[in-house]
Amino acid sequence: MKPTRDFEFPPEQQAVLTRARRLEWASVVYIASAAAFLYVTMGTSQAMRTSFWEDVISVVPGIAFLVCTRIALRAPSQSFPYGLHGAVGIGYLIASLALCGMGLFLLGEAAAKVIAGERTTIGGMHLFGTTIWAGWPMLVAVAYSGIPSVLFGRAKASLAPQIHDKILYADAKMMKADWMAELATAVGVVGAGFGYWWLDPLAAAIVSLDILKDGVANVGVAMSDLTERRPKKTDRSEFESLPDEVKRLLEDLDWVEAAAVRLREAGHVFFGEAYVVPRVSDDLPRRIHEAVEAAKRFDWRLHDLVIMPVAHLDDQQTPR
Repeated sequence: MKPTRDFEFPPEQQAVLTRARRLEWASVVYIASAAAFLYVTMGTSQAMRTSFWEDVISVVPGIAFLVCTRIALRAPSQSFPYGLHGAVGIGYLIASLALCGMGLFLLGEAAAKVIAGERTTIGGMHLFGTTIWAGWPMLVAVAYSGIPSVLFGRAKASLAPQIHDKILYADAKMMKADWMAELATAVGVVGAGFGYWWLDPLAAAIVSLDILKDGVANVGVAMSDLTERRPKKTDRSEFESLPDEVKRLLEDLDWVEAAAVRLREAGHVFFGEAYVVPRVSDDLPRRIHEAVEAAKRFDWRLHDLVIMPVAHLDDQQTPR
């Protein structure tokens, strides 16, 4: 069994990865503090309880990123000849399933509270010898949980495409949208304060649905990646253009008449095959070796490419 070569990020991407890891560590610490703030202020509010659990579960993608990026950079071996790049996809799936599970759990809790007719009441609390409405600390905790999350999300979203990391991108997207969940929580708290008790479980249900929506969307992407669907861009906006670009690069070689390329995604990198119809038959091993190296230099994400000379391209060698 011939393992692939060791993978190392190019210097520019390595610097981005280092920044992303530092950002994730900072966001994990921040999320822990936000969850603690929500916990000590949530009282009997179902919306606050849901927001607390949302913060707890939102740490999972960050931890998955920190763990899986370490595993993915381990050297290939006889047991894992392609390396452990697939750990990124596994981590992405685990984080997505965690979101689905928590979303369903919290949605069930909110529904059970409405069915049971439990009314949320937010009374007063003593703070430094003064009695204040308990909703004020709740709203401060909600603001602390929501506003920095948006800033963290934007920072992560700018880094994710540079290292082609879908865990980081999914984490960024969820944090960028966190303000909507926190706004719903704030509405629930204020509504309960004015006596509209049903706004509290309603807000909890809205936040639960938001968590569930993120989970379901990300599970779909993770499953498609693990079943080796045609690669998509980091932001999932469209199919990855790299296969077509490699095809054009090969067909621009003077000894290649036609080419077909297929790539599969493994974490941050791509593996693939190319079928070429050569115009000449002399010195093909050298020509193929130079073509492979040129393709790898073209894009750092192309980690391994096998080029196979063929007499002609049939339907099976021409990916749709």
